[in-house]
Amino acid sequence: MKLVEDVYQDTESFPHKEVFGLTAQIRRSAISIPSNLAEGSARNSRKELVQFVGISCGSLAELQTQLQLAVRLGHLATEAQCVSQATRVGKLVRALRSSLRSGES
Repeated sequence: MKLVEDVYQDTESFPHKEVFGLTAQIRRSAISIPSNLAEGSARNSRKELVQFVGISCGSLAELQTQLQLAVRLGHLATEAQCVSQATRVGKLVRALRSSLRSGES
């Protein structure tokens, strides 16, 4: 949830012409991460949880790519809070996925 807050704050200063483009896409990707984790945890099986954690990992990879693009375009600083928070969340979500997968066997 902190990542989503950081993304909203850091993309607030993006150019107005990006509101319906990169800004919206970055925000959708960020929101998708905790949303899929929540949905997966509310499902009835470990297999479904693993599936939704995987979807969250995909959304995170999408977000990190979009943030890198925003940096390259000069809309975002490399040291922006959302960039470092995305890296931190990535480590946590991948560790969760790994832990869940190792418990399947």
